[in-house]
Amino acid sequence: MKQLHLHLLSDSTGETLDMLAKACLAQFDNVEAIPHLWPMVRSEGHLDRVLDDVERRPGLVLYTVVNPMIRRELEQKCRRRAIHAVSVLDPVLDALAAVSGEQAKGRSGRQHALDAAYFARVDAIQFTIAHDDGIGTENWEEADIILAGVSRTSKTPTSIYLANRGYKVANIPLVPESPPPSVLFGLRHPLVVGLTTNPERLIQIRRNRLLSLNQAPETDYVDMEAVNAELAFARRLFADNGWPVIDVTRRSIEETALAIVKLHAERLERAAG
Repeated sequence: MKQLHLHLLSDSTGETLDMLAKACLAQFDNVEAIPHLWPMVRSEGHLDRVLDDVERRPGLVLYTVVNPMIRRELEQKCRRRAIHAVSVLDPVLDALAAVSGEQAKGRSGRQHALDAAYFARVDAIQFTIAHDDGIGTENWEEADIILAGVSRTSKTPTSIYLANRGYKVANIPLVPESPPPSVLFGLRHPLVVGLTTNPERLIQIRRNRLLSLNQAPETDYVDMEAVNAELAFARRLFADNGWPVIDVTRRSIEETALAIVKLHAERLERAAG
């Protein structure tokens, strides 16, 4: 396993760099990256301190710096110190400028401006947190998406991920002994999506959950017959109501969320058409 010091240098928060670095590193199985985040680098003195540390722990510098003076100093000093540095947004900005005929504004952190989309996302997160695990059924009509599934089918983390994308999401656990409220079957605005999974995988997740809570790992909660009955109950409910179903067995939270976003977009297109 090769170790690599990865220095992420930005004159803003560095969130863009962090996400990009993680996405790229996922493609390398034999590289262990040691990340060093250097946000808000907006003075020559701060830049010098960062580069001193880079020399002590040599590796790759990835940067997003829009201030022309700091960027020029960074590039010149990296060349003098023989530090490998890459401006990660340049190819995309150049392509956008070429195609659009416009020039980038050159404002650091501009993607974090407090615009209407930002406040809509905050509202979505607040709604989603307040409507987790079957709570707040009286407000479900306000949701964009409702997730339904048996316990431990990733409803809550998927809901939170979608909320961060700006979707108001509620979720409800499906329990054969306690049918869902009737309001679920009369909703007009939200897209209701069923989540299901492989029973063996579900039992493994549930057993790990019980162990983490220091509870007995042998109950109906992890009994194969009981789990199969739960999943069958959920499948019948999905089929009877014509709800789309996503199997989360081999999907990450991100993959499940993207599949839901696609279903939601297709639904809106059908409604508009």
